Amino acid sequence: MSARTRRLTTAQALVRFLSAQYTERDGVRRRLIAGTWGIFGHGNVAGVGQALVEYADVMPYHQGRNEQSMVHAAVGYARQLNRLSAQAVTTSIGPGATNLVTGAALATINRLPVLLLPGDYFASHAPDPLLQQLEHPVEADVSVNDTLRPVSRYFDRITRPEALIPSALQAMRVLADPAETGAVTLALPQDVQAEAYDWPEEFFAERVWHVRRPVPDPVELTAAVEAIRSAERPLIVAGGGVHHSEAEDALKAFVEATGIPVASTQAGKGSLRHDHPADLGGIGHTGTAVSDALARTADLVIGVGTRYTDFTTASGTLFRNPDVRFLNLNITGFDAHKLAARTLVCDARSGLERLAEGLAGHHVSEAYEAEYRLGKERWDEVVEAAYRADDDSAVPTQTQVLGALDAAVGDDDVVINAAGSLPGDLHKLWRSRSPRQYHLEYGYSCMGYEIPAGIGVQQAAPGAPVWALVGDGTYLMMPTEIVTAVQEGLPLNIVLIQNHGYASIGGLSQETGGERFGTAYRFRAADGTFTGAPLPVDLAANAASLGMDVLRAKTVRELREALAAARASARPTCVYVETDPAPTAPPAEAWWDVPVAETATREAAVEARERYDRQVADRRRHL
Repeated sequence: MSARTRRLTTAQALVRFLSAQYTERDGVRRRLIAGTWGIFGHGNVAGVGQALVEYADVMPYHQGRNEQSMVHAAVGYARQLNRLSAQAVTTSIGPGATNLVTGAALATINRLPVLLLPGDYFASHAPDPLLQQLEHPVEADVSVNDTLRPVSRYFDRITRPEALIPSALQAMRVLADPAETGAVTLALPQDVQAEAYDWPEEFFAERVWHVRRPVPDPVELTAAVEAIRSAERPLIVAGGGVHHSEAEDALKAFVEATGIPVASTQAGKGSLRHDHPADLGGIGHTGTAVSDALARTADLVIGVGTRYTDFTTASGTLFRNPDVRFLNLNITGFDAHKLAARTLVCDARSGLERLAEGLAGHHVSEAYEAEYRLGKERWDEVVEAAYRADDDSAVPTQTQVLGALDAAVGDDDVVINAAGSLPGDLHKLWRSRSPRQYHLEYGYSCMGYEIPAGIGVQQAAPGAPVWALVGDGTYLMMPTEIVTAVQEGLPLNIVLIQNHGYASIGGLSQETGGERFGTAYRFRAADGTFTGAPLPVDLAANAASLGMDVLRAKTVRELREALAAARASARPTCVYVETDPAPTAPPAEAWWDVPVAETATREAAVEARERYDRQVADRRRHL
């Protein structure tokens, strides 16, 4: 070996390379790849697995139980650290690799970085067909890992050791780029992983990837300032980009200088504290009454770091002012141009700071400010009513569970959720006290995300109490990472709400003519119908069998006591509560488009279609 090369296997070289990669923003440096999750099988056990043993001193390893949930944990980690640090996930060939697809889609849709290292078939094709190989009759270079192409921001199959050098650098570039980041996949044929090569020493040198804060174009900035100055009813829609950019203080200063109110998407909630007079809470289908009322009359909607999903726009029916225009501040031109908006393509923090400079002395009218403050006060009364429990000995409702948790947490707690009826209740009702307290994965709304993501958040913020809120349906999707929390010694808290079925989809099914078919956990009778008796399933016992401490709460009083005990515990703890199934959350303030059968014989479907036709007529294209 010469002085300028080092002979290592491809897998060893990759692990050494990853251990020397850093990000830097605002003078703060972090490990880009802070650790590697892995489940080993043929295809990675003798390659990446051996390399992780070889370099255990520089690359932390975390053992997972399900490949999809390992990606969720890595995503939770990256989000908690504002995308400045990420984790890698290594898997075997076959089902281990294809189990990554859902997690990869979630990461890319939410613009969150994760590095995927699935094993792949022999590049030499010497032992074809090998165990778990998909044989394609006309494309010999296809493998099951090609399913990861459409859900990855960068993909390569490393068929020669030396091909790793440019590909690894491209992978790091994408992971560290706030405008391009998402899932990155390097598929690793198992024979190439174990093959030795003389690597240039420069490949292993420390490398710092600067996470840039692009500033607005002067022409765009001038136009944006003029648009805001001429608006009478401007409204800010704060998205996840506010958090990723760490722009919360800049937003607060901008709002206090201009008086422009803020409504938030699921990803942007917490951009302002809930008790700030300009914070109106969630917007859209699961938004607050005050946010949605202002959205309907706004003449300028200022999107900051949002990608405008259908929940935010109420499927194109929310922004009803005939003269409404949009101004979108976003780090990607792709998102900035949505809704035919004026664009400000830049970092959220730098953009808000320069807008504030250009708007010096400008403020909305006193009447507009008084209007939205009154609306906020009225909504706060709605929240209090939903949270209030007049009888401590009663079975709690779901909103009373949130009220009890609200009373138990502090500013540093993190509340995690992703799917079911909870996201809607949380978006309307939760009172965020800090930028990272509200952790909703609602880009992919993936059942099973909460528990593994909680592990990732706990790794990223070791001192923060972390709460994974799950219903019975979500819990049954992916409870296995409880074992990982126990193994890693992480004091993850789970609030497990039992309502014997899919509450959210049950309600949607009823609304759209599906008559709640297939949405409850009930016994099936001989005629195929479902009886009223719930299944004798004890999810609390299941959590206990996986190593958690379990606290069962049957009343509001017991729930409050259990939550306090869980927060004080140094052990992974599950608070199990069976809720009163009667809906107690405020109804939706805006529509969501779920197409209903255009022809049907059943009365429920016919009536649902009539409602649908009335509502869809309000949709408009913003051009």
